[in-house]
Amino acid sequence: MPVNSFDQYPMSWKPDKKALKRPVFSSLASMLEQDIANGFLAPGSKLPPQRELADFLDLNFTTITRAYKVCERKGLIYAITGSGTFVAPNAARSITISADHTPNRIELGFVTSFEQTNAHVTDTLQKVAKKSYVEQLLNYNDPTGMPHQKTAALNWMEPLGIYSDPDRVAIVSGAQNALAVTLMALFEPGNRIATDLYTYSNFIELAKLFHIQLVPIIGDQFGMLPGELEKQCSQITVHGIFLMPSCSNPTTITIPDFRKQELAAVIRKHRLILIEDDIHAFLTAGIITDYQQPMFNLLPEQTVYICGTSKSICSGLRVAYMVFGNGMRDRISQAIFNINVKTSSFDAEVITELILSGKAQEIVLQKKELAEQANDLYFSYFPSAENSGHPLSFYRWLQIDENIGNAEVEAEMEKHGIRVFHSDRFLSGQTTSNKYLRIALSSTGSLDELETGLKIIKQLLD
Repeated sequence: MPVNSFDQYPMSWKPDKKALKRPVFSSLASMLEQDIANGFLAPGSKLPPQRELADFLDLNFTTITRAYKVCERKGLIYAITGSGTFVAPNAARSITISADHTPNRIELGFVTSFEQTNAHVTDTLQKVAKKSYVEQLLNYNDPTGMPHQKTAALNWMEPLGIYSDPDRVAIVSGAQNALAVTLMALFEPGNRIATDLYTYSNFIELAKLFHIQLVPIIGDQFGMLPGELEKQCSQITVHGIFLMPSCSNPTTITIPDFRKQELAAVIRKHRLILIEDDIHAFLTAGIITDYQQPMFNLLPEQTVYICGTSKSICSGLRVAYMVFGNGMRDRISQAIFNINVKTSSFDAEVITELILSGKAQEIVLQKKELAEQANDLYFSYFPSAENSGHPLSFYRWLQIDENIGNAEVEAEMEKHGIRVFHSDRFLSGQTTSNKYLRIALSSTGSLDELETGLKIIKQLLD
C-alpha cells in the first residue's frame, strides 16, 4: 500500500486502480488514452510525475514509465526535460488537413495551388496520350521512375541548386507520399524527429501513424534555433529532423543561408537524418536575396530532399521528386514498392513533358503573379504583418487574441461561411500563449472571393 494517503491530494489524473488488468502497463496506457479521447484530460494538461503516480497506484515505477512511453509513441503525450509530461495539443482529434468542398463556403483553410493554372495542362495531357510509347506508361516497370523522367526531374531542380544523379532520384505520388516513404524506410517506432514548434500538420499525423515521437524546437524569425536543437540532441537521442526551409508551413518563415549552415553543423555532429521538404522552393529561387542553396548540398549523405510539383505545376497529378544519400537508396526503393508499388508513369510523363516543353516554367510565372496579387490583397487588410515571412507565400500566419480557443474560432468562422485553421493544429509539442490563424490565399476561384473572405475575417476579429 502507498505510504501516503492520496484521497485529498491534488493530482491532475487519478486512474482507477481497480480497473487495471494485466499487463498493467498496457491497461494503464489504454486508460490514459481513453481519458484524453473523452476530454477528461485537456490538451496541455500536465500529468502526474511518474513516481507520484506509481505511489498513488502502488505500482512499480517502471510500469508507469512503460505506460507513458506507449502513449508518447502514439503522439498522445510529450515530455519536456525538467518540466514534466503533458497531454499533446491535438491528442484527441485528427488534424489532417484535406480538401472539403462545402457549398457557399469560402475555402481559406486547405492550401491549394491557384488551380486556375491547370488549364495549361490540358493540351499536354492529350499530347502524352498520343505518344508512341504510351502503353509503356501503363505498366509496372521502373518503380522509382523511368530514366528520362528522372533526368527531367534533375533539370527541373537544377535552378533550385540540386545537383545529383538519376540513381539517387525517385519519383513518388506527391510530397505527402514522399514523407510517408521516408518515415517507413529510415525510421522505426519510438524514434524521435526534431521539428519546428509549429510545423506541417499532416507530418504530425504521419508521425502518429508511424509511432514517431516529435521533438519541438523553438525558433526565431530565421527559423529553428541551432542552440535549442543542440540542447535537445545532447539530452535525449534524436534520430532525425524535419524542415521546410524555403517557406515553412504554417509560419511562412524562410531559413537564410547562415542559419542553414548553423543547423547543418548540429545535424552533422549528431548524425541526424534530415527530411528537407522543399515544396515551395520554386517560389524562392530568384526572389529571396539570401537564398543560396538547399540544405541537401550541405549534407548530401544525410538528407532526403523532397521537391513536390503540386504547388509549382499541377496538384492533381500528384508527382514529387525525392533526392537522397547513396546509403539510403535501397531502403527508400523498398519502401516505395511496399507502400504503392510505383507512381503513375503517365502522370509523371505529363509533368516531364511540361518541364521539357517550357510550359512548367510558364505555369510557375503565372502562379508567382497570382501569389503576388493575393499577398498584396491580404496585406491591405492586415498591414501589420507585411514584412514577415515569404513575400509570395500561398498562405499567411495571422496572430490573434490569445484567449480565443481553436474550436471556438474555427466554428465561428464556419458560421460565417469561412474555413480557416487555428494554430493549435500545427503544434508539434507544448501549447503556447501566442495564437494564430493560418489563412490560405491560393484556394479561392478569384481575387474577389478571396477579398470577401478576408473582409469577413477582419470584421470577426475586430
